[in-house]
Amino acid sequence: MIEQPKEELHRGLQERHIQLIALGGAIGVGLFLGSATAIKTAGPALMLSYIIGGLAIFIIMRALGELAVAYPVSGSFSAYANRFLGPLAGHITGWTYWFMWVVTCMAEITAIGVYVKFWIPSMPQWIPPLIALIAMTIVNLVAVKAYGEFEFWFALIKVVTILVMIVVGAGMIFFGLGNHGVPLGFSNLWTHGGFFPKGITGVVMALVMVMFAYLGVELIGVTAGEAQHPEKSIPSAIDKVLYRILIFYVGALLVIMSIYPWNEIGTKGSPFVMTFAKIGIPAAAGIINFVVLTAALSSCNSGLFSTGRMLYNLALQKNAPAVFGKLSRTGVPYAGILFSAVCLLVGVVLNYLVPAQVFVYVTSVGTLGAIYVWALILVVQMRFRESLSADEVARLTYRTPWYPVSNWIVLAFLAFVVVLLAFSADTRVALYVGVAWFALIIASYYLFGLHRKDVARPQPTPAKKIQ
Repeated sequence: MIEQPKEELHRGLQERHIQLIALGGAIGVGLFLGSATAIKTAGPALMLSYIIGGLAIFIIMRALGELAVAYPVSGSFSAYANRFLGPLAGHITGWTYWFMWVVTCMAEITAIGVYVKFWIPSMPQWIPPLIALIAMTIVNLVAVKAYGEFEFWFALIKVVTILVMIVVGAGMIFFGLGNHGVPLGFSNLWTHGGFFPKGITGVVMALVMVMFAYLGVELIGVTAGEAQHPEKSIPSAIDKVLYRILIFYVGALLVIMSIYPWNEIGTKGSPFVMTFAKIGIPAAAGIINFVVLTAALSSCNSGLFSTGRMLYNLALQKNAPAVFGKLSRTGVPYAGILFSAVCLLVGVVLNYLVPAQVFVYVTSVGTLGAIYVWALILVVQMRFRESLSADEVARLTYRTPWYPVSNWIVLAFLAFVVVLLAFSADTRVALYVGVAWFALIIASYYLFGLHRKDVARPQPTPAKKIQ
């Protein structure tokens, strides 16, 4: 067997860190700010879109979990693709996931300036993003445990906010809280054009926005190389993904659309702000602004973490400069983190120099990149299973349910979502930029002669339990 690349990353992420990283990754800014747009697309039936998308994400995460338990290595997707699909696939996957996070974080940290101006209108918009980038870079350079700790609290803020909103909303629905003691009930779910006011078409078209909302949920796979007990913490976190999606997305939407007619949501700002303001909380807008600010910081924090690890793994595969494989005394891939931070800094500057529409075009490849990574996880897991004997399969401690039928169904679903991108001018550009990106990254593989190094490339070896 080809030699395993030596990894010296520190396993400093505890189970509580892994649990909240998984949960925080599944709850994005889109739920707080973007839910109004999705509601307009499908009405109350949007909940079905989230359930369908959630089931697909659950199968993807279970496939990822099966791989992560057997191969708990850093930069998981790239390492798995390199081993089971070949060096070119590892190259494409690693750089695509790196680029996906860089462009996503460019948008997130730039938005931090807008969030801070809510409280300090006179502050130049470039200062908060710069401070945030420096702070999160320092956190990631200290130790992996520092990243985990910050991510734990960032995620907790989002979780508590949603739970409070659901509890307050339930008080309005059942006990008339904030409505003079008159219970609101659930009639708003069907009295304004029915539960399917936009028909099945609305449910289908909303799937694109729903899958956008789930970006980042796969981040838990990147943590496998630094989790203290990946064989326990990874499956535990993944198994909770589905019901957490039901609680935090479907539960929140159920409450919001029961309290307000779906066709009025979005006319007065964030649905979360409207809900808190209805019970007489004067600082409702400020509270949600703070939550969204921490969500953006969380994205920046996770982006630096994941891009640093992806570059580290690419360096081990000889798909990136060797300097990215260097670690600090605390076991942090500092070169990859600093390089990503510099790229993010350039992105902040570019966002002020180029038209906003151009920046949206660049960011759109992030979405297509995520769909590519999700599909790749399913394909790699199937190749992994095919490489095992019946005895080795029997010894797997964590498996993808309904394999391989579930894999093929979800792959077809992801392909369908990509097709849906072509039906809107706003999302169609993702296909154009995506084709250009994949052409560029494949060309770089051959232009830099990386294909000549294939024979010497190291591969990750499986965990002892299935050897």
